[in-house]
Amino acid sequence: MKPAMVGLTLATALVLACDFNLTDPNSPSPLGPNATVDQVRSAAVGTLVALRVDFPRWVLNGAILGREGYRLDTADPRFTTELLHGPLDPSNDAFGGGQWATQFRTIKSGYGILNVIGSAKLDTNAAKNTAAINSVRGYVHTIQALAFLMVLNSHTEDSIPIDVNHSLPSLAPLVTNDSAYRHVISLLDSARTELQAAGTAFPFDPGPSFADFNTPATFLKFNRGLAARAWAYRASPFKPGANCAACWDSAAAALGASFLAPAASLDLGAYISFGTGNQDTPNPLAQAPGSAINLVHPFIKDSAEFQSGSTTLRDRRFLARVTARPDTFSLACLSSALSWIHYPTPISSIPIIRNEELILLDAEAQWFKAVPNKLQAVADLNTIRQTSGGLVPTTVTAASTDSVFINDLLKQRLYSLLYEGGHRWIDMRRYGRLSQVKRDRPTGCAATKDTVSDKVFSTLPINSFEVQARQ
Repeated sequence: MKPAMVGLTLATALVLACDFNLTDPNSPSPLGPNATVDQVRSAAVGTLVALRVDFPRWVLNGAILGREGYRLDTADPRFTTELLHGPLDPSNDAFGGGQWATQFRTIKSGYGILNVIGSAKLDTNAAKNTAAINSVRGYVHTIQALAFLMVLNSHTEDSIPIDVNHSLPSLAPLVTNDSAYRHVISLLDSARTELQAAGTAFPFDPGPSFADFNTPATFLKFNRGLAARAWAYRASPFKPGANCAACWDSAAAALGASFLAPAASLDLGAYISFGTGNQDTPNPLAQAPGSAINLVHPFIKDSAEFQSGSTTLRDRRFLARVTARPDTFSLACLSSALSWIHYPTPISSIPIIRNEELILLDAEAQWFKAVPNKLQAVADLNTIRQTSGGLVPTTVTAASTDSVFINDLLKQRLYSLLYEGGHRWIDMRRYGRLSQVKRDRPTGCAATKDTVSDKVFSTLPINSFEVQARQ
């Protein structure tokens, strides 16, 4: 299979039965001309379910790459070899070649809808039908942008295909990461226009993942949150946008139209949902703490600040996500006495983007935009430190250097976004700080007779199927 180019039907996408009440969850018919509401419902929700397939794996692998945690798996040493010191295998979708095929499958599934949605019969009223079609387009373009962001978050080789709306033998040209970020932003902006021209409701239920964003108007706020993230990543100083002040202005503008709300719950947001019902999928990151093999890196505890007025209680974010194991688990010269409790049950959801991240993105944008508002940036940091972490206010002031601000920003992002999607690895890379990420085995592991030193990778390689398709 050549994932970025192969034309895929929506029949390959598993759809949540219990969550979305679809007639034929495992084999929705390919969407054709004159699609009905039921067909559009199955196809549209199928794009999100296709994306869900790889989401937990990205959370786990991203945490390992950024040294938020380990997977000490006696049955599969690649979690302690390939991801920690390499070489990364581009042919294996679960490791070095990951975060590619599933995401492009999602994108292609979206085009399966967009290419025919114009003739759909979603309402007998012509004006309402047009509005409903626009709502579907806005939804699909947003999910496609999210899939592209997952590819970009894990690949920084300036070799991303974006023009994938065609079948073999035509091959999408490879473009730079900056061009790919521009494409993501263009998709999100197209979706904004479409959602603004939509009616008051979607012709389908987006499901529990978007419980707070299940109308075109509210879904647009989610869309703008993703746009703010994309602009921030493009603006970062160590490529792709080389510290683009105008990009930070655009990030701030997107945040102003998003669901950012300092007084609201920090957990307000969109999520990937899981379930244990018939034909549904449980969250594979849920593990019993006493027997877990997905473990927390010890530095996460060591670096956590104490709550205000306490010398024993650490950051509330740490306590909400991490617990002590009854014993220390060791394997391949790595050990941890800490387990994750961020996803305590098989039906625990994984955040796509939350209000807490938006507030931290606002801190970043306010500090770096063309006309900075550093007092607001400091206020944002304090909102997170005090409300989420229970910590004392930041020592950063409007007169602080960029480096001092970044130090606290990255620490707050670490604990606020811990084990939620590789944020630590992405952040350390985009600020040129991968050299500061801990290498636990600088000379290998004598116990396993492995003499290869640990590395911190800056990127995953292009999936080998993509490479072979171009030969």
